[in-house]
Amino acid sequence: MIRTTVIIPNYNGIDYLIPCLDSLEQTTDAFDRIKVIVVDNGSDDGSVKQIEERESRLDLKLIKLDENTGFAYAVNRGIEASDTEFVLLLNNDITVDGDFIINLENAIDSDEKNFSVNSKMCQMKSPELLDGTGDHYCALGWAYAAYKNRKVSDVAKKDCLIFSACGGASIYRRKIFDEIGMFDEEHFAYLEDVDVGYRALIRGYKNIYCASAVCFHAGSGFSGSRYNEFKIRLASRNSIYIIYKNMPFVQLIINLPFLITGFLIKIIFFLLKGYGTVYLSGLIQGFKLCFSKKTKEHKVGFKMRYFANYIKIQILLWVNIIRRLFV
Repeated sequence: MIRTTVIIPNYNGIDYLIPCLDSLEQTTDAFDRIKVIVVDNGSDDGSVKQIEERESRLDLKLIKLDENTGFAYAVNRGIEASDTEFVLLLNNDITVDGDFIINLENAIDSDEKNFSVNSKMCQMKSPELLDGTGDHYCALGWAYAAYKNRKVSDVAKKDCLIFSACGGASIYRRKIFDEIGMFDEEHFAYLEDVDVGYRALIRGYKNIYCASAVCFHAGSGFSGSRYNEFKIRLASRNSIYIIYKNMPFVQLIINLPFLITGFLIKIIFFLLKGYGTVYLSGLIQGFKLCFSKKTKEHKVGFKMRYFANYIKIQILLWVNIIRRLFV
């Protein structure tokens, strides 16, 4: 029985895409129990031709978009084209290991309230180091990958709750998208996975980390580096937008001192990196986005029946400050 569709967004991934698909074929008992949809974002590097000419045991479908529409738009087209119980988002610069698919399915099956499950993402060049075990979001307005650059042998050995799953290598319960909405295409890329996980928490669903589902991530396959103008401007813009969308007014007031502190620290950080102007321009774009007519319908309206969930989220926002600074 096929329960999972693997959705791989691709943009000029000629160096990574075939190894990614090869690893899916080699995953124990998985190649004949999954569907694969590659959504190409207008690549011009020959990676589409690679797929079309490659012989594969996978049930593979290719969706070709005319231009680079961003991560959120691409994966949404993949989700819409899927017909399985689960969808698994996988970056094109990732290879998977062992019982990756099966372990993620078992983890999300463990509780009907599980919306998403993040895998154990290791660094491809340094597999002894973690690339992340899910995303945390804190009251400073920062999102960060849990245990990034920590030794695999030292941490993240057990399954646990996380704030949101990283869209690079995580499985999602498809029907819940019908309730909370899919990835917000206004993000284009960056923080759209935190946003959708945030919306799931508001509704009372859970996002978890699965320690037994292992993959290896090359990293920076889309933007090309850890710090660059494109990434910094877009991430800073979206960091404003995610607050506007998901925090009710009272919660925003409660967190305002933390948020101001967090953004001031980021401004100083990027000034020292030589990207201060870029970061500030992204923040300005974020405020403009929040006050535009097209995004008003995206704001999550406060509902009293979710009050207890907001309390849990607020506690988590404070706890995640401590995790970021001291764990």
